[in-house]
Amino acid sequence: MSTTTRHFTAEELFWMPEEDRRYELIEGVLTKMSPTGFEHGDVAQTVGSLLWQHVRAHQLGKVLAAETGFKLASDPDTVLAPDVSFIRQEELDRLGSTKKFWPGAPDLAVEVMSPGDTVRAAQEKAHLWLTHGARMVWVVNPTRRTISVFRPDAAVSVLTEGDALEGQEIVAGFRCTVSEIFG
Repeated sequence: MSTTTRHFTAEELFWMPEEDRRYELIEGVLTKMSPTGFEHGDVAQTVGSLLWQHVRAHQLGKVLAAETGFKLASDPDTVLAPDVSFIRQEELDRLGSTKKFWPGAPDLAVEVMSPGDTVRAAQEKAHLWLTHGARMVWVVNPTRRTISVFRPDAAVSVLTEGDALEGQEIVAGFRCTVSEIFG
């Protein structure tokens, strides 16, 4: 007996009713996203706020909220929505604006782990972002109070509370301590 999984498209996901849209799309398969807990929301907001203040002050591009979808692949479609993202001004100028999912990966994707997430799953998602063009991924682990920095063709850096988190050339000049994220 064979079973067939219906593949969805990014367009179908985009037009789903709001109450049905807490999904990501991985190779055409809908993956339900549960509401997050308080700690997750607090940490994601802190990262987003720190990035937003820096990016806005220096006119570096856009910092986007968790609901923002990025269409990474077609046929079958993949659409992911990180907890926080950043797109450089150069990319915004090159690609323009859209009301639908952003066509491609952000320059920086930030994923905040929820209590039920495994480190392995978070690493796999970081690598998925990198495979599809993200230039850097931060995986924030509130339980361990660490931030893992993923870059293409580079070893993963794991930062602890005494370390500085830097935007490197992706978010030029951005710097905060890891303890600020969890404070």
